[in-house]
Amino acid sequence: MNVTSFLIYCIIVTFTPGPTNIVILSTAYNLGTKKALEYCYGATVAFGFLLSISAVLNTTLVAVIPKILVVMQIIGSVYMLYLAYQIYKMEVSEQAMIQTGTFASGILMQFVNPKVVLFTMTVIPSFVIPYYREPMKLALFVSVITLIGFLAFITWVLFGSVFKKFLQKHQKIVNIVMALFLVYSAFMVSGAVELIKR
Repeated sequence: MNVTSFLIYCIIVTFTPGPTNIVILSTAYNLGTKKALEYCYGATVAFGFLLSISAVLNTTLVAVIPKILVVMQIIGSVYMLYLAYQIYKMEVSEQAMIQTGTFASGILMQFVNPKVVLFTMTVIPSFVIPYYREPMKLALFVSVITLIGFLAFITWVLFGSVFKKFLQKHQKIVNIVMALFLVYSAFMVSGAVELIKR
């Protein structure tokens, strides 16, 4: 397992602006830290739940249809390239939909956030299942990824306005660097390295 590309993928997807992170930023700015944290807790619970579903579903699919793993790795790679493009052209000033800062709204946002749903359904089969299929190891990876997501959410709460100003000031450079990291991760997951070695 390429731990570096796994961590890069997890950190970039969870820390970069997306609907959940933008709502957290907005909630922290408009309603205060307490409400933003309440929202974060709900988002984290849903994130961990989606990762657990992904681990169970993908492990079952791999057992039933062994070749599905290759398909999921390709889908994961294409999705990472799509995210890289979206991050490259993203405007930080884009407004997220206004939501209340509640635990329930944090949960709901994760289930309707395509970035989160696609991430949770691709990270496990792309990075983990090719190397680990034991339930305890899968649970460990789900926990690690959930913790990374939680740390990302907390970062958006704690550094809300400062982080927003920094992104606005250095927006293009930050977007290019993040996009390049995602392209690297997509390349590592795609199986191209194994093909080149042959």
